[in-house]
Amino acid sequence: MSATSSAATVADLRRRPLTSTVGESWGPPQYTDWIDESLSWKQTAYLGDWSFLPTLKFRGPDVLRLFSDTSVNTMKNFAVGQSKHIIQCDENGKIIDDAILSRSSEDEYISFSTSWVDYIRRNGDYDVEAEWVDLAKHHLQGPRSLHILEKAVGHSLRDVKFMRSVNVVIDGVEVVALRQGMTGEVGFELQYPKEHAERVWGTLLKVGEEYGIRQLGGRTAMINHLEAYYPTQGLDYLPAIYSDERAKGYVAELEEQGWLDLYYRIAGSFESDDVADWYRSPVEFGWGNRINFDHDFAGAEALRAELADPRRTGATLVWNADDVVDVYASLFRKGEPMPDFMELPQEPRGYVYADQVLKNGELVGVTSSRGYSAYFREMISLAVIDVEHFAIGDEVTVIWGNPGTPQREIRATIAPAPYKENRARVDLHTL
Repeated sequence: MSATSSAATVADLRRRPLTSTVGESWGPPQYTDWIDESLSWKQTAYLGDWSFLPTLKFRGPDVLRLFSDTSVNTMKNFAVGQSKHIIQCDENGKIIDDAILSRSSEDEYISFSTSWVDYIRRNGDYDVEAEWVDLAKHHLQGPRSLHILEKAVGHSLRDVKFMRSVNVVIDGVEVVALRQGMTGEVGFELQYPKEHAERVWGTLLKVGEEYGIRQLGGRTAMINHLEAYYPTQGLDYLPAIYSDERAKGYVAELEEQGWLDLYYRIAGSFESDDVADWYRSPVEFGWGNRINFDHDFAGAEALRAELADPRRTGATLVWNADDVVDVYASLFRKGEPMPDFMELPQEPRGYVYADQVLKNGELVGVTSSRGYSAYFREMISLAVIDVEHFAIGDEVTVIWGNPGTPQREIRATIAPAPYKENRARVDLHTL
């Protein structure tokens, strides 16, 4: 794809104005302070609000066919009470959207942020009805989250499997508790009518006091995705909508609704004339185990070839502490060119922030989602690295600074992704 054939050029995406910040979605920037809150899901637990995510309820005989036609995932053996991380791609195998799809009953499915699938539904031949629903979606995450939730509901939840949900009652309110682990720890997403949000939130905070519960503010809300390796649209990749003929109307809808200005802008030292270089595939992110070729879907041929011969793989980069500190120190040295500021704990303005990764002067990868982990006391980032240059412990160089600004070389070390040990699937009976 050439830049001239897309609905937006690289220059457009670099110039796109800031209409809000990412952290605003989660309410206050911080409740105690962002360092205290960012330690919570490793030490105790937090309560965070993801109610801003748009929620769609699908009904009808063709729901599974709709999601099968649009997703890389199989829709076979999809049990009631089960949830799946679903991924939709363009014909080149690049991700257009990814979301969680939950089967809530025999003929009803609920999904968050699947506007692409709904666009296909509205423009295809599917006997499916969809409606937007206003649900509270509160995350209770961390090693003490199970104990807090069990005390709130008054009975054991040890038999709940990963990515399965159970119906519970909290202070008289019926709640769907989905076990998931966006922090890489035991965690639950609590879904219920939004009019009861204040009541349920307050009850959980009261119950959780003895366990050291914290409320999660916007400043550190996405650090959990960074430590636990959950690449995210609008932060780690651009959706592959600018080069897909099917998506022309979809792009127009997003622009009219204001979503393009809100989420889709780019920054960082990585340069290209092709918007597609900010796209990513599920193989690059290590999501190949979601791909199932038991059905036809967009991008199947490209993904089959990529699985057989992958070009890049996901990684965490640990940025050299001395080099990072020197960037901040240079802000106080008179006469030196002023570097781009490294926001703490993370960039709040909603960029796909991509920086060049070099090895012996050769471009071998691209970063995303840089942030400071108070738990590890390190600056880390996600990255995609060329397979032939990927080796845990190897040193690379990150180029920090937007084009046209004073750029700095930051040494970094290739580390596993996820960086934090993943305990999300632990047997609850052992806790």
